[in-house]
Amino acid sequence: MKKRFFVYLTLFAVIFACSDDFTDVPAIGALSDQTLQNEAGVDLLLVGAYSTLDGIRNGGSDPWHGTGDNWWLDALSDDAHKGSTDGDQADLFLLETYDWTTGNPYLNIWNSRYAGVNRANAVIDLIAKLEAAGGDPLPAKTAESRFLRGHYNFDLQKIFGNPPYISEENFANSEFNQANSGPIWDQIEADFQFAVDNLPTSQADVGRPTSWAAKAYLAKAHMYQGEYSAALPILTDIVNNGPYALLANFADNFRLAGENGSESIFAIQYTSDSGNSFNGNLGGTLNFPNALGFCCGFFQPTQDLVNAYQTDGTGLPLLDTFNQTDVTNDHLLASSDPFTPHTGPLDPRLDYTVGRRGLDYNGYGLNPGQDWVRATNADISGPYLPKKNVYQNGESGNQGTGVWGQQSSGINYHILRYADVLLMAAEAEVEVGSLETARGYVNEVRNRAKNSAYLQNEAGTADAANYQIEPYTVAWTDAAVARNAVRFERRLELAMEGHRFFDLVRWGVAESVISAYVTNETRTIDNFGPKVGTFSSPTNNILPIPINAIDLSGGVIQQNPGY
Repeated sequence: MKKRFFVYLTLFAVIFACSDDFTDVPAIGALSDQTLQNEAGVDLLLVGAYSTLDGIRNGGSDPWHGTGDNWWLDALSDDAHKGSTDGDQADLFLLETYDWTTGNPYLNIWNSRYAGVNRANAVIDLIAKLEAAGGDPLPAKTAESRFLRGHYNFDLQKIFGNPPYISEENFANSEFNQANSGPIWDQIEADFQFAVDNLPTSQADVGRPTSWAAKAYLAKAHMYQGEYSAALPILTDIVNNGPYALLANFADNFRLAGENGSESIFAIQYTSDSGNSFNGNLGGTLNFPNALGFCCGFFQPTQDLVNAYQTDGTGLPLLDTFNQTDVTNDHLLASSDPFTPHTGPLDPRLDYTVGRRGLDYNGYGLNPGQDWVRATNADISGPYLPKKNVYQNGESGNQGTGVWGQQSSGINYHILRYADVLLMAAEAEVEVGSLETARGYVNEVRNRAKNSAYLQNEAGTADAANYQIEPYTVAWTDAAVARNAVRFERRLELAMEGHRFFDLVRWGVAESVISAYVTNETRTIDNFGPKVGTFSSPTNNILPIPINAIDLSGGVIQQNPGY
């Protein structure tokens, strides 16, 4: 069913052959306006609005700039390094080291998201014209389009802080140069609320949003504004009445076995048909280890993240002391040098999130360390490999290789999964004072991790490391402690999934956390600190608006403060 819905994307790419920058009307090539003036035309345009979920658009630059999974935004946080050598993708190196300028090409993520906004507006506008001409109303199609527009605008809002809002009326009148006079949360909420009211509770095609997915996204919009009382009843409804459940095994969220399962709320439906597909994750093509014919050694987890998975001997995380000691690493060691992996207690989610030396790497055998790491000892990316976005050995349905060796993974990217909802609900419960309810939600996530299958040693006879994880058994009575525990759990559960930087910003702790991270990371990578600039809030809480967008607007769009 996944392929049935997305098989039309290549056809769409042929039809829409022209640029769809946010300042341009998305030109229609082979099909006439008359051809599109029916419900079949609505469906075609709607598939086009979905197609931009992966960040790829007509006339776009390198696909990783606008990638739909937001992987490189994790490199702005304490979870991930850019990876590879410092000089490869030097523009991303500048972002990782907080040397942000308005001409950085990675800011073209702006264009990919506005392409999505434009395509959603094209559908909404066409439906309105059909209805005005006496056609039947299509509220569910409009709701899908508004859900997608809400998604694209949500990304623009959280990344850039002050994006202009382009409505279907602006689109119809070619009025694309709209002022960015402040946050657009009200419009985002309105789109998700319309989707809540008009989408079905289930869809025949996987990948299409439901009213439950719209509720989850609406709640997330409230969470990003600190509107916990507004978010909480929506989240509670999803938990109590929605169709979702945690998968039995944590790692199945990132494998073919768990794709579109009970935990998936809304995901980009990547696929690698016949091993080489335009529908693979082209934006993540750089993020495979420098081994086994893979490319290109980017997106490496940090020592700081690895340290966070240490537990205290009773199975609980070291909330405030995790960086007082480091998980043993092989930085500066050759693969031929002797190495003994860490023997202290660890959360089992670590080794399904991070590739460490001496442990199995997604079924490809034991990770030998430096031989699989492209970064040299002169670079700042450290010794670890990503795992969540890298397919499992033998999952041929998820594997694709491009013409220059790049990987086009078919692993879905979870924009929203149920564990995220549970932890948002826990966060909201803490903020309204229901600490024990929050503990229950966190324990659901921790118990799933406890009861999941653990990574095994090479012989398959024992756990690969000293895994210890337990739920919180002592009542939560202190809001500050509970808040810290919930936020820490979000990091452990959702690491390397594109959320961490935005969580730090919305919590108001980005500057302090990143400053401590730079100090801690420099213990392992001694040239890290000297190469990293200063992260300063509020300026660096949002990215600068790309200078080409300001220029194309004729000055209507104003730059964010501090840039």
